[in-house]
Amino acid sequence: METFGGHRREPTVMAVGRNPRNLVPLRSVLSRGPFLSDVLILIARVVETGEPLEVAATAGKRRIIGHPLATYGGGVHGVYVWVGRPDEEPPPRDPAGAWHINVTQHISSRSDDLLRLYGTSAENWRNQHDLAELFAYGRLQTNSDESKALALLVNATVGNEHQATWTVTRDDGVRRAAHFACRCVEVRTSAGRIERIVRGITHDIGAADSVPAAPPPAPVLLAQQVLAAEATSGKWRAIVDLRTMRLLRWIDDPMPGVAWKLDVARRPAIHREDLRAAAKMSEELAASGRARGPLRLRSEHDDWMEVAVEAALMLLDQHTTAALVTLTLPDSG
Repeated sequence: METFGGHRREPTVMAVGRNPRNLVPLRSVLSRGPFLSDVLILIARVVETGEPLEVAATAGKRRIIGHPLATYGGGVHGVYVWVGRPDEEPPPRDPAGAWHINVTQHISSRSDDLLRLYGTSAENWRNQHDLAELFAYGRLQTNSDESKALALLVNATVGNEHQATWTVTRDDGVRRAAHFACRCVEVRTSAGRIERIVRGITHDIGAADSVPAAPPPAPVLLAQQVLAAEATSGKWRAIVDLRTMRLLRWIDDPMPGVAWKLDVARRPAIHREDLRAAAKMSEELAASGRARGPLRLRSEHDDWMEVAVEAALMLLDQHTTAALVTLTLPDSG
């Protein structure tokens, strides 16, 4: 069950066992049976307390057990729910982990459960990352819906949802099929600021090769093949949000020396004296689909490095554009 909140305040079902569901109402799974109200009350209590809970059904001889899926920071994004006879034992819970992306702050957060799903050793756990790190290091192999997922992050429209099955390559090299669901919501901070948050859950549904919906190990999409074929030494390509001028993802390996992670000395940035030039490039992109020029970007050592930027307008979906940016060192041509 997801408990993301937002415009769908009643929890919906994202999976029954290892079978993904399209965020369907709980009543459609329980068929308005005698346990529906009990399950809804249990879910509400688990979300409120953040603790596992077991209750007896008010009608019929059934045990109802709920376990929270808490995100980093303590919010509950989902609940494992099991309904069974008193003499039954619930089956083992499939690995799943909660996460959220603060689009306003450009930060993604992963729960300990998600890091366990990834097979990450505890000494290497990092719960918070820059948004662009979501797609780095080859951990996630996306499907043809990747542009829709990026569009959701660019638009950050409250109520928008996305579901897909991608492949996760764990740190031990094992490939797993991971179904995920997410929704964009609006949250008011303690300081009264409104922020856009994408709340999600990732659910391990089996070995990657055993799940037809999971992408194959090689990039088979034509667009991916074209991008791979055009990779050039000394050039680094990335997708950038035109509205915020922030990095969404690297297409190639990251450009050496550029600050782009959350754990660098200071946050990634364009030099303040170059912001006007960057804005002008954005206007040129909107007008002609192309732009180029030099910009100074913050380096990993907290100074500034000049790069040559070439940008082309790209479509993420029918209504959303981004910039396909190529970075080179000024003296490399």
